[in-house]
Amino acid sequence: MLDSLGQFGAALAHLLSGWGVLNVFWATLLGIIIGALPGLTATMGVALMTTLTFTMGHEQAILVLVCIYVGAIYGGSRSAILLNIPGTPASACSTLDGFPLARQGLAGRAMGISTAGSWLGTLFGILCVAALTPVLSEVALKFQSFEFFWIAVFGIVIAGTLAGGDPLKGYIAGFLGLFIATIGQEPYYNYARFAFGSTDLAGGIGLLPALVGCFGVAEVLQSMRGPAVQAVANKIDSVIPRIEDVVRYWRTILRSGAIGTFIGILPGLGEDTAAWSSYAAARRASKEKDKFGKGSVEGLMAAETGESACVPGAIIPVLTLAVPGSAPAAVLMAAMLIHGLNPGPNLMLQTPEFFYQIVAMLLIADMSKLFVGLTLVRPLLWILLVPRERLMPVVFVLCVVGAYAITSRVFDIYVMLFFGLLGFVLRQLKFPMAPLILGLVLGELLEKNLTRGLVLSGGDIAPFFTRPVSGALAAITIGSILWSIPAFSDRVRSLFRRRAVRPA
Repeated sequence: MLDSLGQFGAALAHLLSGWGVLNVFWATLLGIIIGALPGLTATMGVALMTTLTFTMGHEQAILVLVCIYVGAIYGGSRSAILLNIPGTPASACSTLDGFPLARQGLAGRAMGISTAGSWLGTLFGILCVAALTPVLSEVALKFQSFEFFWIAVFGIVIAGTLAGGDPLKGYIAGFLGLFIATIGQEPYYNYARFAFGSTDLAGGIGLLPALVGCFGVAEVLQSMRGPAVQAVANKIDSVIPRIEDVVRYWRTILRSGAIGTFIGILPGLGEDTAAWSSYAAARRASKEKDKFGKGSVEGLMAAETGESACVPGAIIPVLTLAVPGSAPAAVLMAAMLIHGLNPGPNLMLQTPEFFYQIVAMLLIADMSKLFVGLTLVRPLLWILLVPRERLMPVVFVLCVVGAYAITSRVFDIYVMLFFGLLGFVLRQLKFPMAPLILGLVLGELLEKNLTRGLVLSGGDIAPFFTRPVSGALAAITIGSILWSIPAFSDRVRSLFRRRAVRPA
């Protein structure tokens, strides 16, 4: 215990030395601005900054990205409360009670509630990261290729099932991502697939240009297509959180923190699912159900706590299984790989100091978010007055620079533009983006473990189903697919109802 605290303290001191404090401040402020501006998302912010921090040392680069991630998820509540427009998808739930509170002249109190809930939610998630990651890493060390294959498949399937909308569209998006991940040279024999004689395609599709296109260019096109945003007209009262709001709803905070962290661990669901699930649970347990949707302090607290607790929760499977829990966590994982880090079961063996650095990064980002969120209220509100027509061209230029910066290839700009158009079209057709990104990120993990497993078993697929853990994961995955089929799930429910009403 004392040794762990010592390593954690050393990680804090190392990260905050030199330029660390300045990097934390500007990255958190930029993250809050990205989250507050409608049309920009946490995933886009992390993707863009991954390309722009490529030349930094890996500790400071990952620290900047964590601050961007944490700040952007929190920043979305600003526009949700003041404009009734969620700055990020995760803050959509906050509009239900945040905007009614602002209309009642309580905009400052609403922002104080969101700040307190976000800070406590992230803090709860950090404790879970510190407690669960070493345990899960030890369990994951016992996994072989058979288990990791099913973990990758399960991540894509569960994201397609629960990401919202039609599960079939989720599966199509996920397997489209898997197909795109197979473009380029085969990992064992370097055989070029789907290259059509192009040396650029033979090198594979760059993950970051694809992510910048899906979440940068697509967001620019989507935002420019949307309606104009009205200027802020609210008078702001005190934004200092009230102690009685926190003490009165401590059960809601703990419940939402647990729900948000759990949903973060599940691959591909993300912060928006955590916010809605926490909000629904708080409403079911509340004694003031009639206030929800009309300016409920408890509802806003639940939504903000749940979405912020999801951020550390989404990093847990990255550190233990190399499987991202959300779209921003997928980009963060890609950044770790680019900087030579090896997230997954071997992390605690090869670079245990990086685990303590990640916990320290999350705590630093959480405390910085609290400081910036309470002290820079007026300047952050001025940001919302920037016309979107002036902002989006700047974002597009940053997308182009970011896509080109990693490998200095013009081909990556074409990849970014293609995925920007693809992402825009898929959004218009109501396809979820999380399964597509999971397919891109997990494609290599899935393919390598499938091939390695077949080599170990001499071409026999039986171990993928007969090994205890692998068989359980296969059953859960197949069961998730079957449950998403309405005819099957309705049939199962009807059977249980018949048994329940059958007389003794």
